[in-house]
Amino acid sequence: MLRRKLYLKAKQEKAFKFYVLYDKIRLDYFLWGAYRREKANGGALGVDRINFDQIEKTGLPAFINSMKEALTNRTYKAQAVRRVYIPKANGKLRPLGIHTIRDRGAQTSCKMVIEPIFEVDFGENSYGSRPKKSTKDAMAKIKGYLKEKRTHVLDADLEAYFGTIAYDKLMIAIKQRIADKNVLGLIMQWLKSPVITAAIRQQVGRKTSRGSDLALTVKYLSELAG
Repeated sequence: MLRRKLYLKAKQEKAFKFYVLYDKIRLDYFLWGAYRREKANGGALGVDRINFDQIEKTGLPAFINSMKEALTNRTYKAQAVRRVYIPKANGKLRPLGIHTIRDRGAQTSCKMVIEPIFEVDFGENSYGSRPKKSTKDAMAKIKGYLKEKRTHVLDADLEAYFGTIAYDKLMIAIKQRIADKNVLGLIMQWLKSPVITAAIRQQVGRKTSRGSDLALTVKYLSELAG
């Protein structure tokens, strides 16, 4: 119901900025819902090497409560990102940033709160990383165009896009809707998290103003900066 209210408010007022969102991110049902989503997604381990079984063995309620307390007291600090490389079809390697389960949970909770706001602004024909949209929906749209004899195709790609996102431009786009400084601070924390490469285990400070290993929030929001 809360997500629906945020969506309707954003839809009714296209220029409306949301100043009070941080308190929603630390609500129990968002944090618990975020954990369940992350567990369903699985994924590799972060730099702390802690998995879901270990968390639940030592006490899941305590884990959720510690995250809530850190967010409430403004003591939450994002941990480093583990960098791994995934082979691509062309033989090259694609860098992938893996956050800890704790950070992924906080990111997902944040995404659950701000997602309905930005959904209003995204284009009708945008299908990537969208709720209730998939590649099947995109293919159905294409088939419809083909039946209408619309057969011209423009294919374009941005090389190493997520590694070259400019923070300042991304934040300007986000601030068109989000004015809550605490939420903006969380996003900047995740953007600037230090990186530890899996090969040499060497921590690299995030001194650049571009690039991101944030696989959840930024992947969703970066369309605004495109």
